[in-house]
Amino acid sequence: MKLFTVNAARACYQEKDMGMIRNGMRADLVVLNENIFEIDPVRIKDVTVSQTVTGGKTVYLAQ
Repeated sequence: MKLFTVNAARACYQEKDMGMIRNGMRADLVVLNENIFEIDPVRIKDVTVSQTVTGGKTVYLAQ
């Protein structure tokens, strides 16, 4: 998981501002309807977005 969070922020020299969900950190995130690390990789294409948060605000919420 660190590949997508802390290490990605480090690669962009942004680890002081993002990479973790913590008070004072910037966090844009997507909530999926299934855990892509626990399903058959063939099914990843069928996973849908349940919620998107950017700038501290929910910008998409599935019905």
